[in-house]
Amino acid sequence: MPKKQCCDAGFRVDAIVNVDERGQMILPKELRERAGLKPGDKLAVATFEREGQFCCMCLMKADALAGMVKDLLGPMMQHLDAN
Repeated sequence: MPKKQCCDAGFRVDAIVNVDERGQMILPKELRERAGLKPGDKLAVATFEREGQFCCMCLMKADALAGMVKDLLGPMMQHLDAN
């Protein structure tokens, strides 16, 4: 059985943020603390479309995304290296 990713746990709205005139937004301190975000951390933005229309986006720590990719591709790369 594949290991469960954190995003498999469910969906909820934790905050609503404003986008300013420069396209910037501020994540509330409580969310930053819960996510363990520190100044200088990098976030990956994943977007989703439904029927060709943008519907939503999510943010995740870039190192967490890299870990997911490694977990997904690692076995394939080991298989290729063995051949």
